[in-house]
Amino acid sequence: MSAAWGKCFDPAGARHGIPTYPWKLAPDGLATRRQLRAQGLRPGGQPIAAQAMRINRRTGTPRLAYLYREDLALPVRPMTSRKWGALALAMLARRTCPSCRVVYSYCISRRYGLCGLCLDANHVSQKGS
Repeated sequence: MSAAWGKCFDPAGARHGIPTYPWKLAPDGLATRRQLRAQGLRPGGQPIAAQAMRINRRTGTPRLAYLYREDLALPVRPMTSRKWGALALAMLARRTCPSCRVVYSYCISRRYGLCGLCLDANHVSQKGS
């Protein structure tokens, strides 16, 4: 058993406060939020049952994933028409250039906040000054 694996194996929770398992070696019946979501479930307010841990080889810091019990998980709430509408408006805002107000089929880069045409026009006008 490696030293890193030994630091991550604490099924009683004596060292870390909650049961801790090495990455990908958690017992059946426990799942992360993403794994629950893939099954159409959500934690539903239950407390964290355990954690999966792995040690980063470069920095030596632990990486954690909280685990929840699958039998206590609740089904995901369905999206309402209002939520769908709010999501559609948010995506429309991400695809609209704030400078020229053109709506594109892709999301505008958050780095520059402008479409390519406006970015080029601003870049050329700044060079000429």
